[in-house]
Amino acid sequence: MGRNFIEIVQYLLDNHRGKLLGVALGLVVGLLIISFGFWKSLLVIIFVVIGYYLGSRVDEGGQGPGDWWDRFFH
Repeated sequence: MGRNFIEIVQYLLDNHRGKLLGVALGLVVGLLIISFGFWKSLLVIIFVVIGYYLGSRVDEGGQGPGDWWDRFFH
């Protein structure tokens, strides 16, 4: 049972990564809306997107939030 499940998951990741990601994202957004309501969920999603953007800039060797903060206020 365990080996078959792992093979199925590996197949899905290899051949249907976008669909799997879309289903997972839809599930998370749906649970957020059910748990917190639309506007609070939208706020959480906005913060996640901002965090992803800032994290990707740091990973790519760009300026991090601390560099931006220093440049903006000094």
